[in-house]
Amino acid sequence: MSKTLEDLVTRRFQDVTVTEAGHINTAEFLEAAEDILESAAFYPVKTDMTANIKKVREKSLSNPSDPTVYDTLQKIITAEAKEGDRTATQGLLWLKRGLELTAMALKRSLENQKETLSDSFTEAYNKTLKQYHGFIVKKMFGVAMMACPDRETFYKKIGGDKEGAHEQLLAWVNALQGLLNELNIFYASGAFDKGL
Repeated sequence: MSKTLEDLVTRRFQDVTVTEAGHINTAEFLEAAEDILESAAFYPVKTDMTANIKKVREKSLSNPSDPTVYDTLQKIITAEAKEGDRTATQGLLWLKRGLELTAMALKRSLENQKETLSDSFTEAYNKTLKQYHGFIVKKMFGVAMMACPDRETFYKKIGGDKEGAHEQLLAWVNALQGLLNELNIFYASGAFDKGL
């Protein structure tokens, strides 16, 4: 029996706490990001995203005497801008970019039912990460995109043959995009991505 997306994730992006000021809960966001990496469709970005999650998590846990110091992603970015060591800020920036690829690819796939998953991810890569990569990495990604599972296999694994599965995935993608929009606004507000 196939599972639905709800069965496969411990934290959905729509369940990540966002304050009234638009600050995103660090632990919840990282948990939701980790969940998506279990699918073979994300193999091309899995290693990079896992390393970036680790950088952000290490920073978030670096002050055990006061766990609220880094309880939102924006607090980490702001603190690192003052400290000068921007390891977690850079990790979050690249995690965000990988998640933008993911959100765009899945949205495209949902909207273009006849397009292969490989084509959806390739087009999303061209619009998100490609501009930051050199020749060799671009070629590696091109090859890696061919490793995407076929559409039917991927959607079956996340409940594509069940009632409401399409809507669940679309809600998940839209929630992810909303969080990414908050991060983009914050990064731009302080030019926190400059030099990274």
